[in-house]
Amino acid sequence: MDTFDMQHVKNVALLGHTGSGKTTLLEAMLWESGILSRRGTVEDHNTVGDANEMEQEKGKTLFSKVINTKWRGYKINFIDTPGSDDLAGEIVTSMKVADCGLLLLNAKMGVEVLSDIVWQYAEDFELPLILAVNQLDHEQADFDKTVAEAKNHFGNQVVVVQYPVNQGPNFNGIVDVLHMVYYQFPANGGKPEKLPIPDTEKEKAEELHRILVETIAANQEDLMELYFENGTLTEEQMKSGLHLSLVKHEIFPVFCVSAKNNMGTGRLMGFIDHIAPSAFERPKKRTVNGDTIVCSDQGPTVLFVFKTLSEAHVGELSFFKVISGKVKVGDELVNENTGQMERIAQLYEMQGNKKTAVNELVAGDIGATQKLKNTHTNNTLHTKEFPVQLRAISFPTPIYSVAVEGLIKGEEDKLANALHQLAEEDASVKIEVHPELKQTIIHAMGELHLQVLQWKLEHYRNLKVAFYPPKIAYRETIRQVAETTYRHKKQTGGAGQFAEVLMRIEPWEEGMPEPIGVPIRGKDTIALPWGGKLMYYNCVVGGAIDQRFHASIQKGVLEKMENGPLSGSFVRDVRVMVLDGKMHAVDSNDLAFKTAGMMAFKECFLQAKPQLLEPWNALKITTPEEMTGTIMGTLSSYRAVVEGMESKGHFSVIQATIPEVNQMDFLKEVKSLTQGRAKIEATFHHYDVVPYEIEQKLLHEIKEVATTA
Repeated sequence: MDTFDMQHVKNVALLGHTGSGKTTLLEAMLWESGILSRRGTVEDHNTVGDANEMEQEKGKTLFSKVINTKWRGYKINFIDTPGSDDLAGEIVTSMKVADCGLLLLNAKMGVEVLSDIVWQYAEDFELPLILAVNQLDHEQADFDKTVAEAKNHFGNQVVVVQYPVNQGPNFNGIVDVLHMVYYQFPANGGKPEKLPIPDTEKEKAEELHRILVETIAANQEDLMELYFENGTLTEEQMKSGLHLSLVKHEIFPVFCVSAKNNMGTGRLMGFIDHIAPSAFERPKKRTVNGDTIVCSDQGPTVLFVFKTLSEAHVGELSFFKVISGKVKVGDELVNENTGQMERIAQLYEMQGNKKTAVNELVAGDIGATQKLKNTHTNNTLHTKEFPVQLRAISFPTPIYSVAVEGLIKGEEDKLANALHQLAEEDASVKIEVHPELKQTIIHAMGELHLQVLQWKLEHYRNLKVAFYPPKIAYRETIRQVAETTYRHKKQTGGAGQFAEVLMRIEPWEEGMPEPIGVPIRGKDTIALPWGGKLMYYNCVVGGAIDQRFHASIQKGVLEKMENGPLSGSFVRDVRVMVLDGKMHAVDSNDLAFKTAGMMAFKECFLQAKPQLLEPWNALKITTPEEMTGTIMGTLSSYRAVVEGMESKGHFSVIQATIPEVNQMDFLKEVKSLTQGRAKIEATFHHYDVVPYEIEQKLLHEIKEVATTA
């Protein structure tokens, strides 16, 4: 079996919008390198990249996967990624462990939605990027337009290394302005003939060569001096400059391919081998305490687990990158996150869903292992002598939410375990067992993400489930002062129950003055678990109610606040004053005063103009400038309030608040209107009054549900 040192291992994330041709390009690369004897196609459902049943059914990549190949003395770990921001968790993990990204642009469509999103992630990670314009054989291919859009979106450091000749159905040639050579391909693709640049292309090629030289020289002082001295750079100087500029995330070279016809694939792989950075050339990995780790095969063994996958009848498969040292079969490593010792019983190189056993992996390489008992995504494994914890991957916050329910009784535990497993496999999924709503909520990145999760539950876990909109966690409060006396009297033959409470309640807000005209004998400020406060005052004089019973009255009030008189929602921001009352020497007890307190509060509450409050979320909407008007108009139709807007490059960033009840419909409409080009983040902001007409409709619906229950 071939072995590779860390200088000859490359980790490349395959990135691009759905339909850009990632899976087809990967298949061509595997065939070109000799891994495959026959190329599969997406249409025939027989590619290495999309081996999952759901991927074949939908004709698109839905799960990231590691696929390695060998090419001219190098090992390349390709990490194939989905083409939708709905599956951003899979994309982020892949980019985090890659040392270079290969971003495919569709020659027909230009810069699409995910290209912008991927670019932003690459900026955040400072990930080197190579651009490849694919589908140059399409009749509507437009290379120049695609490059112009890329420069407009990503900047002038996007620089052409190759351009096509005869693009369209007759595409058969590529001019390489780095090597200054013309590649002419046979009709069915494959190995090209290397020829001089045609006379008709010389002027264009020389101009693009000059731009490439100047772009490379501009990023390095020594090369700039050589350029001024000689008027040009040698090919070796250009390659060296390109390499350093890629490592520094300063230049983004553009290549040409027709993945379907296997044109340009070999040249692209050669560039990855010789020019793209390896792990040891990337910035040092940071630990949680701010230290750094050098990527060296001579260092202590450190692994970072970036993905876990549950395999039927096998258990969890843990994907990791060797950050430092070497890992061998039989090694015992400490999980810094759990403190548990883990034994590496087997090591694998991955070919999509196929595993090849190996004995050792070196720093910079990516592999997998099975049956780690206490290790999950974002965990660090290390030798006993070198305790260290790497910084975790920061995943985007999920903003699409559904309630999930099993359709077969008795499978509640099975569903709970399956949901836990989903969250283990995909850290962009959040599972919430909501005690207030009495629902299990799945928080995901989008509709496609939810479809994938439902498919996994039904096909991998054999569960029948239903997804439906989650309930809204409303709150109740009051608008005016109310006062009532409630007498609780119950005779059961022996000792009875007696308690009488005179209670006043009023709205409370932060900073308001203390009550006027009542004696304050005691005060409790209670921060409620569901938000807001209860201000409880003992204003009883003359011993009408023993001090010991106030705790019971307060308990009764709090119990009713957990099941509000108006809709059954939590109550918040109320000031309660117990003004007077009566008790009986024999029949008064804690239970009697708890009941009296609860019922007095209920009666007061219903007299104090009760109202519903609804949760509002803060939205941060990042959208291409030309779509700003569309988004602003859509916001107003969902009762949203625009709080501000700023420009950020080619994007507008809109800050707004929106009622949670309208958020899902807003997200879906914006995604449809903008074809997914808007990126939205949502966080809880505040509670606000439900408009009267909407409140009445909600209360009517709640009453109907209660009547039929």
